Amino acid sequence: MKLHFDTALCVRATSKFSECTKCADATDGIVQIGEQLPTFAKGTGVEGAACVGACPTEAFSLSDFSLTEFFFSFLDSKVRLISRKINVPCLSVLSVEHLISLALASEEPVVLDVNDYESGTHLYRVIAERIEEANFVLSAFSDKRLEVNSEALPDREEEPKDADDASTPSRRDFLRQTSSIKGVVKQKKAFDEAVEADELHQFEIDASMTEKIRNKHLPDKRKILFTMLKHTPKPQQYEVLAQEDVSFVSQKFVDESCTNCQICYRICPTGALSSDAKFSLIHFDAMLCVKCHLCHDVCEPGSIQLQPGFEIKEFFESTQRTLATFNVKRCDECGNYFTSLEGESTCPRCAVEEEEAMFLHENAKKMKGEE
Repeated sequence: MKLHFDTALCVRATSKFSECTKCADATDGIVQIGEQLPTFAKGTGVEGAACVGACPTEAFSLSDFSLTEFFFSFLDSKVRLISRKINVPCLSVLSVEHLISLALASEEPVVLDVNDYESGTHLYRVIAERIEEANFVLSAFSDKRLEVNSEALPDREEEPKDADDASTPSRRDFLRQTSSIKGVVKQKKAFDEAVEADELHQFEIDASMTEKIRNKHLPDKRKILFTMLKHTPKPQQYEVLAQEDVSFVSQKFVDESCTNCQICYRICPTGALSSDAKFSLIHFDAMLCVKCHLCHDVCEPGSIQLQPGFEIKEFFESTQRTLATFNVKRCDECGNYFTSLEGESTCPRCAVEEEEAMFLHENAKKMKGEE
């Protein structure tokens, strides 16, 4: 099982101003941020699984394992235990959204087996924090909870190793295998594979990827959460959670410093931020927001702000809110639409051209007077 990365889905590929480090933070150095994009060794497998659950846009995945398929197969089964020993490569592949959705979808409590993870390690803390956040969010509108297994399960029977297995041999095995030409070739292949697995993946943005980056993409985990919430009874009273306690969704506002440069809603990877045909406003749909922070990172005046709280009402009565409106006019000079911030009648480009023309005119008059 190997770690895969879809460059086009990464918010760091969308803009060089992105400061997202969630994948690196979750894996404690296994995934690192290069000049712009994440990098990791070619042989990285389940040890990097925590970045799968951390990535807001699902840019990371593991080969031979689909989270969406797991979700539905788990619900179809009678087992309500999630464990590395039976159905997932690692608990860290599950995001907070997956955990909430699993709890809501199951009639019986879902139990997570954490016995394989050493308490106090980085991976254990990542898993524990996600479970804690999922239960905290659930407590705001449901009586369902995720449970943690306190009893160790028996280990799975070890699969018999293949005779050609390239696992680390003993010194005696090494000498025996290298006593023939065939053994030498085999050891050389194993060595080359180990070296190749240790090399770093280098990811680049080419022309063929640009169009994919422009496409708006809502992660499958958000679609699953939408579906589960539709089948969840509405609470009698809606709570408001502190925004720092919710990692996967947010509510925003735009302050008066906004110039309507259009970057935020053009660059938003999910379409949570949008506008109209004249670009005269900024809409925001909280339930499309994955809290990747990209809009904040690219906003030069820092106009986009997080609301201090997230309203649970958005889970059940999601509304598209208008964060800002602008006075859009046709330029008296060129006829193009532009945002008039202070009642001006010409667009910034024409204003600059007019200023340059006046400067040249005045300069020509001075030169003529000198003659």
